[in-house]
Amino acid sequence: MSAWKIVVVGIGADGMSGLAPSSADELRSATIIHGAPRQLDLLDQTITAPRRPWRSPLLADVERILDEATGDVHVVASGDPMLHGIGATLIRVHGADRVRVLPHVSSVTLACARLGWSVQDTEVISLVTAPALTAVRRGGQAVVLSRDGSSPAEVARLLAEHGRGDSEFVVLEQLGGPEERIRRSVARDWTGAVADLNVIGIRYLPDDRRAHALPDDEFAHDGQITKQAMRAVTLAALGPRPGELLWDVGSGSGSVAIEWCRSGPGCTAVAFERAEVRRQRITGNAISFGVRVDVHGQAPDAFAAVTAAGAPAAIFVGGGATTPGLLDACLQHLAPGGRLVANAVTAESEAVVTQWHSKIGGELRRFQHYQGEPIGGFTGFRPAFPVTQWAVVK
Repeated sequence: MSAWKIVVVGIGADGMSGLAPSSADELRSATIIHGAPRQLDLLDQTITAPRRPWRSPLLADVERILDEATGDVHVVASGDPMLHGIGATLIRVHGADRVRVLPHVSSVTLACARLGWSVQDTEVISLVTAPALTAVRRGGQAVVLSRDGSSPAEVARLLAEHGRGDSEFVVLEQLGGPEERIRRSVARDWTGAVADLNVIGIRYLPDDRRAHALPDDEFAHDGQITKQAMRAVTLAALGPRPGELLWDVGSGSGSVAIEWCRSGPGCTAVAFERAEVRRQRITGNAISFGVRVDVHGQAPDAFAAVTAAGAPAAIFVGGGATTPGLLDACLQHLAPGGRLVANAVTAESEAVVTQWHSKIGGELRRFQHYQGEPIGGFTGFRPAFPVTQWAVVK
């Protein structure tokens, strides 16, 4: 492998005029410059090096960028290359010691400056590789990095459809450049053509953020839902960690999968549910919370369709424990060191998890929840069905 380095230079919509002298000098000394066509077109005639637009697939180009290098290789990128940019990809592939990054002011910093928002109080959401539904929130404020000019209309529609139509909605185009434009609206009233280079500032209204565990009526359901109190102890047993994948088996309304995805950055979930109407309901609930839940049919038959995404770090069995071969299939697919949690309500499902506990160990718990209800002029406690929970680490 060559000893040459990769120098990544961030550039804004103002082009060469906005570059720091050190960044401009780097580009003028380059022997070859890689980048997206939009950024390469911002370079002026003082940059004489050959320009190489990224080819598809991008990762293959990144991996071979140093193969024929006869000196340092330069890359021009949008704004701060380390903010959802090519800089992090180059470092992941080639190592931090081989990549030098010269950042420009990011679009997030510029947007917060225009909006009067503190950067540290503002969430950053990228739609470059994620679907628009991930920009839906129940409160707070965010700068959304659009995929292209269609993103604002799509995000505004989703907000209106899921009870956030009153959200403050600001589209900022060509930030920092001579054609900069800022337009303000509320989400439900947003209209208009937008340049591909844009970000969206959103203050989500109404603001009814809540951490864990959410009230049951926050989810659309038909009664097949892991109730709030039980959901709290179930998530505690599952122990979500950032970036982990959950399989939610017998998902019902998707409440556990959704709470899992909200619990930490990068947490994802797959829901398995045999009833089509419930699968549709899970998808709707996930969109309303701005999380991605991949929804499939009945387990364990549907397991084969998702194994390419990797082994789950945790599996929750909320229903179907008596299905022949289900728990065995769950344990087979679970990653080594992964956690399996199964909740049983019926005598038959309790017998199954008790047998598995006797066979391979783990922890067996029983929960009984009582709800205070009026009895004449007094209050009594009505018991819910007891739940037996088996938790085991593979």
